[in-house]
Amino acid sequence: MNPMPSVRTPDPNPGWLSEFALAETRSRVPILYVEAVPVRVDALGRVEHVGLLLRGSASGELTRTLVSGRVFHGESVREALVRNLEKDLGPTAFPRLPASTLPITVAEYLPLPGVTALHDPRQHAVALVYVVPVTGECDPRQDALELTWLTPEEALAPEVINDLEGGRGALLRQALTHMGAAGT
Repeated sequence: MNPMPSVRTPDPNPGWLSEFALAETRSRVPILYVEAVPVRVDALGRVEHVGLLLRGSASGELTRTLVSGRVFHGESVREALVRNLEKDLGPTAFPRLPASTLPITVAEYLPLPGVTALHDPRQHAVALVYVVPVTGECDPRQDALELTWLTPEEALAPEVINDLEGGRGALLRQALTHMGAAGT
């Protein structure tokens, strides 16, 4: 993909820390995130399409990614999921949250590349990962430029998996396997 200036939008509601304080905290303690793989399912709950966001990375390149965001102080995991789904997909996405907040996996991002498959140069982060069906119209917001719906087969293509930011291709593969959609 072509390099371009960063298009990240400052968080209009940083929750509990200023940008400076957040950067300082990120350098000292792990930060808790939620990540969601948005999907469209048929009447039997089988995955028909997976939604991947396109956004500008910190290095100025366009990359694919998942819905992701911090869990704020005093915020429940469920509230964080709803807020971040609305932030990235828009208010009319109509996500159907799981009945339980038990994630499909827990992902750990380290700031040093090569230690694990997942990498975030800004911080040590721990993310609770969910698969969330959406039924409404998605209108990407904040720093997301677009949302692309792919079949599970298309989403698992090596060029898509390798284009996912920070090693998230491994999470996408795991999510589709969890939903029984990795071999269909």
